[in-house]
Amino acid sequence: MSSQLSHVFKRCADENRAALVGYLTAGDPNVSISKALMLTLAEQVDIIEIGMPFSDPAADGPVIQAASERALAAGTHISDVFAIAKEVRQTHPDIGIVLMGYANIPYTMGFDTFAQNAVDAGVDAVLLVDIPPEEGGLCDAVFQAYGLDRILLLSPTSTQERIKLVSRHASGFIYYVSLNGITGADMGDMKAIQEQVACIREHTDLPVCVGFGVKTPEQAASVAHFADGVVVGSHFVGQIPQYLSQDKVMKSSMGQAAQAMKAAVIA
Repeated sequence: MSSQLSHVFKRCADENRAALVGYLTAGDPNVSISKALMLTLAEQVDIIEIGMPFSDPAADGPVIQAASERALAAGTHISDVFAIAKEVRQTHPDIGIVLMGYANIPYTMGFDTFAQNAVDAGVDAVLLVDIPPEEGGLCDAVFQAYGLDRILLLSPTSTQERIKLVSRHASGFIYYVSLNGITGADMGDMKAIQEQVACIREHTDLPVCVGFGVKTPEQAASVAHFADGVVVGSHFVGQIPQYLSQDKVMKSSMGQAAQAMKAAVIA
């Protein structure tokens, strides 16, 4: 685990609470407003996931798919993603920063170039949803050389062997997908999620964060009682299309949504 992420989880553990992990797509609805929204979210979360907009985000539901479409339509480039990450890092030096997205982007750039840019921007970790551990030869050695953690996913259908495999290859934290489906869908049974998190912990000392489907402060509070981190994505992204012509209201709504989730996690 990178020293930055380890410090974040230790700080949260010392405060006897889970970490709040918040996601937004970079460049949504445009680069300028996106920077402001990211900084607003960063004021409340412990770790920020910065989504790299992509034309075919297969793991994402309609809310985040639309965010990618808006970002790409606004001309967002990967250089803008790094610039946003760098501004977040400069403004919030203690936050954890994860780049999240799909393999096409670093593959096209070249993994070395991508990793160098990420490190220069102050990024701590990368989550590429379509590079499973079996395909880690594409990027694991490069990310390790640059000191970048590689976040890996587990889900309700993950077998014991799969849990062991991911536990061997992941770093930073393990992201447990609480449901079988896309981002923004309804959460699964909370008891079953808790049991699966306990099962994962039998195989790793890494923090386990739970996401996909956390839409309300009540759900966040429930997850925070047994997980090391609570990931909220579609709920935050969903604030944007409601106020596309009202930048100040959009920023205020984002701040209020993040404050409510933070309060739930620390309660």
